Amino acid sequence: MNEPSSLRRQEFIAGVRDTLPLLLGALPFGLIYGAIAATSGLSFAAALAMSAFVFAGSSQFIAVGLVAAQTPVAIIVLTTLIVNLRHMLYSATLLPHLRSLPQRWRIPLAFWLTDETFAVTVHRFQRGDASTCKHWYQLGSSIAMYLNWQLCCFAGLLLGNRIPDAQGWGLDVAMPVTFIGMIIPFVRTLPVAISVLTAGAASLLTLAMPYKLGILASAFAGIASGLLAQRLLRAQAAVAER
Repeated sequence: MNEPSSLRRQEFIAGVRDTLPLLLGALPFGLIYGAIAATSGLSFAAALAMSAFVFAGSSQFIAVGLVAAQTPVAIIVLTTLIVNLRHMLYSATLLPHLRSLPQRWRIPLAFWLTDETFAVTVHRFQRGDASTCKHWYQLGSSIAMYLNWQLCCFAGLLLGNRIPDAQGWGLDVAMPVTFIGMIIPFVRTLPVAISVLTAGAASLLTLAMPYKLGILASAFAGIASGLLAQRLLRAQAAVAER
C-alpha cells in the first residue's frame, strides 16, 4: 500500500474535519457518563478503563447503571453485547470498501467504529472518486471521536461529585438529536424513509423489552420493511414496463 503521503494526510484531515460537528453531540453525553460513573461505585481507574477499552457510549451508560444496581456480570455483558450488535450491520456495510486492507488496519478501525464515524465514513466511501486512501479518512474520524470521548469522560469523572443530578439536566438529549442529524442525509428514497420510520416506531413499541432487545428488534424491523418496500417498488416498475 504505497499511497502518497500528501493524499493520506489530506484524507485524514478531511475525516477529522467532517467529524467535528458530531463531537458536540458526544460532549454532554461523555460528561454525563463520567458524572454517573463517579457515583455508581466504579473506581476512577475502572471508569476510565471502560471508556478506553469499551468506547461505546450507550453501552457504558447501561453498564454503569447495572453496576450501580449490583447486577450480575453475565447480565451486564449480555446486555451490552445486544446493544452493540448494530455494529455488525455497520461492519457489513463497510466491509466491501475495507476488504483489501491488512489486519493491522482492519482491527483498529473495527475497534474505533462508532455511529458517528460510520455516518461520515460511509458517505466518503460512496463517493465515486479514485482515491486509494479512504481508510485514512475513517482513521481521522475515528481518532477524533476517540480522543473527544476520553476527554469528555475524564472531565465528567473529575466533576462528577460536583454535578448534582446529572441525568436530570436533560443534556443527554444531544445524543438523539445528533443521531437524527446523522440519519437525515441517508433518507433519499422511499424504501429508506419507510425503513427509518418503521425502525423508529418499533423502537417506541419495544422500549420495555428487557436487556435492550428492542434495539435489535427495531433494527431488523427497519431492514425488513425497507427491503420489502424496495422489492414492491421494483415489482411495480417491472409491471409498468410490460
